[in-house]
Amino acid sequence: MANVRNLKKDINYVLGDIIEAVYIWEYANTDKDTKKSEALIDEAIAIFDELIEQVNAKKVENQKSHFKSIAQDLETKGKALIEKINKL
Repeated sequence: MANVRNLKKDINYVLGDIIEAVYIWEYANTDKDTKKSEALIDEAIAIFDELIEQVNAKKVENQKSHFKSIAQDLETKGKALIEKINKL
C-alpha cells in the first residue's frame, strides 16, 4: 500500500505548492485585485478534495489502473492551475 501513501503525498505536495505560488503572487502584487487568485486557491482545494476522495474509494475493480488515472488527473489539473497562475 505504499503506492497509495505516495499518491496522497504527491497530491498534497503538488496542490500545496500551487496554493503557495498563489500566495507568493498575491504578496508580490499587493496592488492588484485578489479575487481571481482566491478563486484559484478555492479551485485547488476542491481538486484536492476530489482526488483524495477518489484515492479513498474502496470498491474499485482494478486498483492499479485506478491509481494511475488519478495520477494522470493530478498532472493535467495541476498543469491547468499553473497556467492560470501564469495568466494572473
